[in-house]
This record gives sequence, structure tokens and C-alpha cells, in this order.
Amino acid sequence: LIPGMAINMNKISQELGISKTPLRDALLQLDIEGFVTISPRRGVFVNRLTVEDIRSCYEIIGALETAAILSVFDNIQPSHLEKMKWLNAALRVSLKREDYQTYYQQNLLFHDVFLGLSHNSSMKRIIMPMKRRLYDFPSRGYIKEWELSNCRDHDRLIDAFGTGDRAAAVNVWQNVHWSFESQEKYIRRFYYPESTGGRETQAARAAAGTPKQKRQRSVGRKKIASADV
Repeated sequence: LIPGMAINMNKISQELGISKTPLRDALLQLDIEGFVTISPRRGVFVNRLTVEDIRSCYEIIGALETAAILSVFDNIQPSHLEKMKWLNAALRVSLKREDYQTYYQQNLLFHDVFLGLSHNSSMKRIIMPMKRRLYDFPSRGYIKEWELSNCRDHDRLIDAFGTGDRAAAVNVWQNVHWSFESQEKYIRRFYYPESTGGRETQAARAAAGTPKQKRQRSVGRKKIASADV
């Protein structure tokens, strides 16, 4: 699906073998989450992701995840630190292999280590659709340099948890990791490669593989998600 294009409900319902009622319900949810716009008498259109949309997502996710870090800071145990270290090492392996689909799942799991300790279900319901908006729809490739930088942010967060340094944790997460200003050069290369001359995204998208290859990887991703580390 290309940003700005109209969604053909008849075609999709036929391809998926479902009636229009559940499809309409799904599109209503996507409209609420900002993925599409339902326009009376005109149809359903895939939303374009603007720079301001991205900035807003970064500000909101950064504020919420930072609040979560502070709320669970004293509950972080050595087992959580070990799991984060293991996942961060696995992220680097996936990047080396250019397995970006597995990388994405591992990255979510890293964040879930501390988010999972929070009992704020409303916060989690807000964060996940925004992350999907940023990275899933449409599916994009990756800029290896950017993701390696994110892994270094992870290292700094782990160190802050380990040393009990709340200020350091807040600084790296809100002022670096989820700071639009700090990440802007990568954001523009990732979302608007045609205007920056960046080609990494196209190459990484190709490396991510075909839909069939992605399905084949799903088994491996499920094993990672259920691994007892």
C-alpha cells in the first residue's frame, strides 16, 4: 500500500476471502490509529506520514517510555539486565546478517523488558500503534548505521539501570533515543530517501526478503520471543 492511494475494499475482501463487515471494522480501527482516512463518499485512503507526524510520535513515545523507565526503575533485576544485554547482542547479530525482520522483533522485545514491568495498560495501548505507524505501515527497510546507533543507546540504558543512575537513563532515552532533533538526519534518510539521496533503505528493503521469506522467518522470531534468557 502506497501513501495517498485509495483502498479497494472489494478487491481486498475478495483476496482475503472475508466479507466487507470485518474489513470495514478493521479499517475503522486503522482510521483511529492514524493509518488511513475514511472519507464519506470518497473512500478510504492510506495516510502519508509527514515530518510533523513523526515528530509527534517521537515526542509522545519518548515521554511515555521515559515515564515507564522511571516508574519501574527500582524493579529492574539482574535477570532483566541480562535479558536486555542478550537481546542487544542479538540485535547486532541480526544487523550483521542483514536480517531486518528479525531485528525489528528483537528490538520490540528489548523495549518490552522494561515496559512489561509497568502496570500502565493505557500507556502500552498508545505506544504500540504509534510504533506500528512509524515502522510497519508501509513496511520499510533499515539504515544499518542508525540501528547500530540505537544499539549503543541500549547499551547506555543498560548501564544506567545497572548503576542506578536515573538521570542518565532519562537523558539517553528522552534526549537521544527518542529525540526527533537528535535522530532527524536518520529520520529524513529513512522516510524520505528520494529527497536526501539515501539508498540504504531500498537496499535494506530488498534484503528483508519477499513475503514468503518473511513468513519462513516467523518461526525463528517466535522462538526468540519465547526464549528463556
